[in-house]
Amino acid sequence: MSVIKGIIPKKIINFFALLKKFLNYNDYFVLSKKDLTYHQDLLYTFHNASFMNDPLFLESYNLGKSMGTNLIHEDIHWRIHVLCWAAYHAKHLEGDFVDCGVNTGVFSRAIINYINFNKTEKKYYFLDTFDGLDKRFSSEDELKRNKLMGYEKEGSVYELVKKNFQNFNVEIIKGAIPETLPLVKSDKICFLSIDMNCVQPEVYALEYFWDKMVCGGVIVLDDYGYANSTNDQKQAHDNFAKSKGVQVLTLPTCQGLIIKPQYYD
Repeated sequence: MSVIKGIIPKKIINFFALLKKFLNYNDYFVLSKKDLTYHQDLLYTFHNASFMNDPLFLESYNLGKSMGTNLIHEDIHWRIHVLCWAAYHAKHLEGDFVDCGVNTGVFSRAIINYINFNKTEKKYYFLDTFDGLDKRFSSEDELKRNKLMGYEKEGSVYELVKKNFQNFNVEIIKGAIPETLPLVKSDKICFLSIDMNCVQPEVYALEYFWDKMVCGGVIVLDDYGYANSTNDQKQAHDNFAKSKGVQVLTLPTCQGLIIKPQYYD
């Protein structure tokens, strides 16, 4: 120890002594950064992340990021990997795709490329205000969170979305859920993405589309595992799932997953 003290500057020794005094090492994990296979979006792991080397996925991800949003401040590869997996599963089923909560279309554009959506002969419905939360269907806490996340500064993205998706079999429905739900004319849905950052419209959408979901159809809940002061979205999603006799699969990406089972046939 005396040899080490002779090599290491005294300031560094004092720094670590101070850390030892105020920190309980049992309260922290220290990870080797060079050995991590994934470290994004509050998810750190040594497990296999081979999708990060898949050229089609990376192309799709980058197309999604190119949709013009200022709201993605760090990469979210694994979250979009989940969406691409769900879409690939759903493309083999009867029915159409629905996104409730689109913003500029980051998720949707990645999906469209990954599964070559225009070749599926399906329609993709986009439902959003394209201008942030509607105060009529949002709580005060949700409005405050929306402001902190930067949605108010972004303004309307409706014209941008129309331009970005003009070459795809997409129907863009502008307005607030639940008012716009009947404008989705499809009777069969195989893929449903829910990402509206507020409880009431998400529950409306889940209730409206559940009977239209085909057996094996996939629902991806983007904010299911999001840890805020109330976990209000998770509680609402769990209550919905329980009422239908199903469960939400919690994913480490913060998402939740529901697959409509065969016994609903």
